[in-house]
Amino acid sequence: MAERGVLVVAGATATGKTELALRLARRFDAEIVGADSRQVYRDMPIGTAAPSSAALLEIPHHCVGILDPYERYSAGRFERDALDAIAAIHARGKNALVVGGTGFYIRALTGGVSLARAYDAQLRERLAREARTHDGGFLHSWLAQLDPRRATAILPNDTYRVLRALEIHLTRDAADSSGPVTIERPAFVKIALDVPIEEIDARIVRRAQEMIENGLLEEAERIGAGAVAASAVGYPQALAHLRGWGTRQELLASLVRATKRYARRQLAWFRREPGTFCLAPDAVAGAAREKLGWREKAG
Repeated sequence: MAERGVLVVAGATATGKTELALRLARRFDAEIVGADSRQVYRDMPIGTAAPSSAALLEIPHHCVGILDPYERYSAGRFERDALDAIAAIHARGKNALVVGGTGFYIRALTGGVSLARAYDAQLRERLAREARTHDGGFLHSWLAQLDPRRATAILPNDTYRVLRALEIHLTRDAADSSGPVTIERPAFVKIALDVPIEEIDARIVRRAQEMIENGLLEEAERIGAGAVAASAVGYPQALAHLRGWGTRQELLASLVRATKRYARRQLAWFRREPGTFCLAPDAVAGAAREKLGWREKAG
C-alpha cells in the first residue's frame, strides 16, 4: 500500500477551520490533529475557540485539550506528539488531517525548521537555577554572547524565551558531534484558507460577542493570569476588565482589535510559507482528492 499523505489545513482565526475540518473528516474518514498552541490546553474552550464537546465525541481529535493551562509546551514537543498521532491514525487505516493556526507548529511538523531534539534534564535544571539566581538582564547577556542574532529577537525580560533559547543553543552544542537527527515524515499537502478579510473581520466581531456572552470572563477568572495559556488573545483583555479597566463595551472593542491584529499576522505568515496552496474552503476537498488521492467514505 502506498504511504498515506497528510492534509494540512491552516489559516487565520475565524476562517472556519474547525467547521471545515469536521466536514472533511466525515467525508474522507479522517481523524484530526490540532495545530493550535492554545487549543492544546484543556478546560478553556471559550477563549481558545476549541472544538465543541459534540465534535470531540464525533471525530477523534489529537493534540487538543491534553495539557494543564499552567504546563509549558513547545514546537519540538508538538512535532513529536503530532507525528506519533499521525502514525497511529495511519495504522488504523484512517486519513490524518492537521488543522490549526499556529504557523510555527505546522512548520516544525512538516520539517520546515530545525529544532533541538534532545531533552537534557540536567541542563534544564542548571538553567532554572541560573534564573533563580540572576535577573533577566544577566541571562539575556549570556544569550547575546552565545547567539547574538537570536538574542536581538527576544526582550531581556522575556525570561521563558531567553531560557528556551539558551537551552536550544547549549543542547545543539552538546549534540554537534553526533550529527543531524533525521526524522521520517509522511508527505504533507499544506493548504492555507483564502477567505476575504472583510468576512474574517465580520466573523471576529460575532465571535468576540459570543465569547463574552458565553462566559469568557468567568473562564479567564478561573484560569488566572499566571497560567501559560492566559497569554492567548482574549484572556489579557478579559482579566484587565475584571480588574476594573474599562466597560464591557470597551472590553468588546479591545478583544476585536487584538483578534484582528492576530489574524493579520497569521495571514501574513501563511502567505509566505513555501509549498503552501492558498485555496477557498470549498476547494479543499478537491485538493485532497487530487493531490493525496483521498477517497470519500462509503455510505
